[in-house]
Amino acid sequence: MSLRPAPLTGIRVLDLTRVLAGPWCTQNLADLGAEVIKIERPGAGDDTRGWGPPYLKDSHGKDTTEAAYYASANRNKQSVAIDIATERGAGLVRELAKQCDILVENFKVGGLLKYGLDYESIKAINPALIYCSITGFGQTGPYASRPGYDFMIQGMGGLMSITGERDDLNGGGPQKAGVAVADLMTGMYSTVGILAALHERTRSGLGQHIDMALLDCQVAMLANQNLNYLTTGVAPQRAGNAHQNLVPYQVFAAADGHLIVAVGNDTQFKAYCQVIGRPALPDDVRFKTNSNRVINRETLIPLLVAAMKTQARDYWLEALERAGVPAGPINTIDQVYDNPQVKARGMLQNLPHSSAGRAPVGASPLRFSDSPVNYHHAAPLLGEHTEQVLRERLGLSVEEIQELTQ
Repeated sequence: MSLRPAPLTGIRVLDLTRVLAGPWCTQNLADLGAEVIKIERPGAGDDTRGWGPPYLKDSHGKDTTEAAYYASANRNKQSVAIDIATERGAGLVRELAKQCDILVENFKVGGLLKYGLDYESIKAINPALIYCSITGFGQTGPYASRPGYDFMIQGMGGLMSITGERDDLNGGGPQKAGVAVADLMTGMYSTVGILAALHERTRSGLGQHIDMALLDCQVAMLANQNLNYLTTGVAPQRAGNAHQNLVPYQVFAAADGHLIVAVGNDTQFKAYCQVIGRPALPDDVRFKTNSNRVINRETLIPLLVAAMKTQARDYWLEALERAGVPAGPINTIDQVYDNPQVKARGMLQNLPHSSAGRAPVGASPLRFSDSPVNYHHAAPLLGEHTEQVLRERLGLSVEEIQELTQ
């Protein structure tokens, strides 16, 4: 089968981001075929280069100096070490911006103005450039100048008020998510915004400024919980592993472990009750519909808990699957990568790396029939592509590059 080039082949991105939200966005663009030039501070680089252990291993199983955290968000990029705090360095980045379609940055509001790398300065030299700014609170509003980090945004944006066990139970209290979801969702929303602006540019011929804020994205991603509040005036509370709007939709203890049961409609509830040996429950007016089950949750759940404890976890998983009832185990991450479905979908990739030889990465979930995602190389070493990019893109001589990097 003849495959077409990746979707963003021919698009060039200037990446002035570090940590996670920005790099996650630009890694998406790189996976989709864009050429991504990541500008890093000489001698230090992206903050996450130091966020270890763990570190990538070399062919002998020894630690390299490359943090796994950095490697998780920077594959397929070129690293160029330039000090933008110098006039010469800032000038080179501006020259690169002239040749790019997209610029992504996550400096504090106004932080790039003194280097002539703010939106208005770049727009003047490349009006077709799509310029995406990612900050904690956005370019406007009373909090615009504040720094914003994922953990505090999960708290401030309401996620921790609905995450964790109920306050009246052991272990109750606010809990953050196990990964930096505010950063990751901001990276994803930023990717969507950039692609939309790229499409709009085909009509107008012009770029524009995209203002992305972690807090905005965190509030937006509350989804149904937003409307649970907005339609009632009552703020949802933590419900542990239960669901605010569906019953039963939670973790249950089996005789030898735990599993998730995710009943999404009344037909599935009937099938579920047949499997667990409680066929009369769906005929009870209190439990006949999901609405009634939500209202009578405290009466129904103890009946289900008692039934679920009568058999082993794997027994339930097999029986519920046969009945078409959504259910699943609670895997550790090593079990995730050993799962046959995860293997079949190619969610583990091993890419060339300059010091590790090969480096594992969690794959992109995007699947294209004819223009597939690119996997060229793992996250680059600091400044690995400085000479190549400055020579090929800006025409600098070897002597000029050496003078710049000393």
